[in-house]
Amino acid sequence: MAPAPSGRRRSRFSPLTRQIFLYLFGLLPAVLVLAQGMANMLGPNPVSACLHEFGRWAFRFLLISLAVSPLRRFAKLDFMVYRRPLGLLAFTYAAFHVVFYAGVARHFDTHVLWKDFTSRPFLTFGLLTFLILLVLALTSTRRAIMALGRRWAKLHKLVYVAMILASVHYTIAFKTWHVEPFIYAALAAGLLALRLVPKQTKRVA
Repeated sequence: MAPAPSGRRRSRFSPLTRQIFLYLFGLLPAVLVLAQGMANMLGPNPVSACLHEFGRWAFRFLLISLAVSPLRRFAKLDFMVYRRPLGLLAFTYAAFHVVFYAGVARHFDTHVLWKDFTSRPFLTFGLLTFLILLVLALTSTRRAIMALGRRWAKLHKLVYVAMILASVHYTIAFKTWHVEPFIYAALAAGLLALRLVPKQTKRVA
């Protein structure tokens, strides 16, 4: 007798394979931005355009990764298997953003970098965001999860601190009015607000 079909449809790909596919797919915007830059399709300042695009994509993937838990809790949509690659994509684009700024825009000139950091406060918020994402990326492996035990969950709550720092970094980065950073900050505030919603306790009949 054939076994009854289960209610949930099984994917032909393992969770790890799907995570790898998502991560590689998430790198396509970087390839597109670099290709446009080399083809002189990003305006008069392609370096600045690439730099800002990498930063925006880092913020986008950070927001999407933090939306996974609220989606499961409030909309019953389970994308938890994709949260790790989304977080790693946020870190990857943040790393592109930092390396592009320090290497391509400033040519690793320590004098210029020091002058930038002492005169532009938004860079400090950006660096702190990157350092937090670096720690979270390094501790996202199964070995790190096992080694840290209960401390792992507490450590990875720093992602919300990173989101706040990224919001400040993006909001004060421009000398003129830009509405987009405030949209991102509003989305970040919304995700934080959802986290503060108390969980409903099941009533015993």
